[in-house]
This record gives sequence, C-alpha cells and structure tokens, in this order.
Amino acid sequence: MKTIVYFLLLSVLFMGCSSNEPIIEPDPAEAEIYFPPFNSDIWVTKSITELGWNENQLQPLLDFLETNNTKSFMILHDGKVVIEEYMNGHDASKLWYWASAGKTLTTTLSGIAQEEGLIDIDHKVSDYLGTDWTSATLEKENLITCKHLLSMNSGLDDSSDAVEPEDLQYVADAGTRWAYHNVYKKMQDVIASTSGSTFANYFNSKLRDKIGMTNTSGGWLQLSNFNVYWSNTRSMARFGLMIYANGKWGNTQIVPEDFLKEATNTSQNINKSYGYLWWLNGKSSYHLPGSQLEFNGELIPNAPIDMYAALGKNDQKIYIVPSKKLVVIRMGEAADSETFALSSFDNDLWGKINNLID
Repeated sequence: MKTIVYFLLLSVLFMGCSSNEPIIEPDPAEAEIYFPPFNSDIWVTKSITELGWNENQLQPLLDFLETNNTKSFMILHDGKVVIEEYMNGHDASKLWYWASAGKTLTTTLSGIAQEEGLIDIDHKVSDYLGTDWTSATLEKENLITCKHLLSMNSGLDDSSDAVEPEDLQYVADAGTRWAYHNVYKKMQDVIASTSGSTFANYFNSKLRDKIGMTNTSGGWLQLSNFNVYWSNTRSMARFGLMIYANGKWGNTQIVPEDFLKEATNTSQNINKSYGYLWWLNGKSSYHLPGSQLEFNGELIPNAPIDMYAALGKNDQKIYIVPSKKLVVIRMGEAADSETFALSSFDNDLWGKINNLID
C-alpha cells in the first residue's frame, strides 16, 4: 500500500475531547522502567555498548529495514531508547497508520471499560447493542459475547469487511470457529454506548492523554470500512511501553494487569496463538487471516517464545518481549507483498534483531 491518503483529512486526526482529569507524570528516578515525560522531545537513551549487544550488527539491521520499505523503527529497553531510526522520507513528526496493530487499542479500552463497571466481556453483545445487530437468528446472535469479538471466534461470516447487520451472517455457533474479521469493531460500539461518549473521546480521556499520546501526534480516521488509528512512532512506542509495564504508566494503573495477562494469553482453543486481538508467539500452532487451516509450529520461530505482538496490515508491528525487556516498533510500507498480519518479514526481522542483541 503506497502512502495512502497521508494528508487526507489530516485535521480529523486532531479532533476529540481531552480529559479534564489531572494527569500526574511519573518520576523517572523512582521507577525501574523508564517512562518519558509528556509534551517533551526528551526520551532517555541507553547505548548498545551499555547493553553488551553486537554493535557491528546494527548497520546490517538498519540496511535490512530500509531496503524493506521501513519508515520508522524503535527498540526500547526497559523504556529507554536504544534505537530510533527514520528512513525512506519519514521523520519523527510524521504520522503513519497502525492498521490492525490498532486492534489492541480496542482491547485495552475494553479492559478499562470493564474495570469501570461499564461492561462485562462475558456478557452477550446484544446486552449492550440490542438485538438484530447481526443477521443471525436471535438464538444464535445471543450466543455471541464481547469476549468472542475480542477472540475472533464470533462464528460470523468473515468474507466481508463491512459490519452492518446484513454483512454479519451466521456461519457457525460462537466459540466454534476462529476467523480474522472486522466484527471486533462492534466492541468500539459497545464501549461508546456504555460510556455515553464516542469511542474516540473515551480513548482520548482514558488512554491517549494518560500516557502522553497527545492530540498533536495521532488520531482516528475513517477509511472505507476501517476506523484506523494514525500516530507518530513515539506514540506507538508509548503504548507498547505501557503494555510492557503490565498496564501501568509510572505509578498509575491504566488497564488492569489481570485483564492484560488474560488478553495476552490464548483466548480460545482453536487458534492457540491468539489472545484478545494480540498475536502470541511460542505456541504449538496458529491460524492466519483468511484461512481455516491450522499451521504447526510457532508464529515467529526466530522471536523469543514469550513475545506477543500487535500486527497490522503491510507490516505495522509492536513486539513486546518481557524476557528481554524489549518493546520493538516498526512502521512502513509492506516489506514485500500486501499482508494482513503475519508475514515472512517478521521472522526475517527477528533474525536480524537476534544478531544484534545476542
């Protein structure tokens, strides 16, 4: 996908209300994990030499990234920047789309809404949206819970990207079929309905503003059937850092740790490598978008087994690796051909990263 509508309706990205709640920034000196300050370009760094990594493998990694259509790349170690590079005409101030890596923003907001008592993900979707939000019979529609939306096993037809009732046709009972599908967007409707706000405004006040993803560095843009989040690279890195920190920003718990643990573990017994819109490494098998086939082996063999990831179309990546204390961000065009989540680029990239860090 070539530089899609980058300047199209850019002002839309900056719309939305901010929270009136006070924001208390963490004191970096008091935390093992470093959290960068708000409204500042300052982000503490850590050198490759300090970490004992293989400095002679940095340039091969950067060359590989640039050759494969990367626009930006970051590695954080315990929150500190080890690598931050921009290439192929991109820079730190420019926005880029998260594509389906942004699904994990919906997961996070679901956990926050549940903690606030607005929703229960074990309840059926029709409790919040009313009946007839699908074309399934009432009996079959009432089988679908919010958890099924987050786990991609609603049983609804995945052949269309649209999520109007006429597009959401019954294929199988909820919980019996895994299929990568835009129906997860109905969770955004659930959150909007129960919060008495728009999803974007709830996102702004409960997540964006609390971790420094300010309104000058991103926003939601409706493109065709997709509500896509755009941001600069550091905003994506802030989100990844909050997830790495078990849902905290400094001393503030943004999303409950227990929910996050649940979200980043196998959510159903069909696709073992899928949580709540998060992809999981180290499992014995996996499914891919657009297929009902089961593939044996790990999702990304070169990556650490405890790695979990937000994967977006055309190789938008957030990798979280607790055992290595790493958050890795990649934005850009497709490395090779158009993909919806996983691609061969993931494994190749981790081969290069391993050469650097091992």
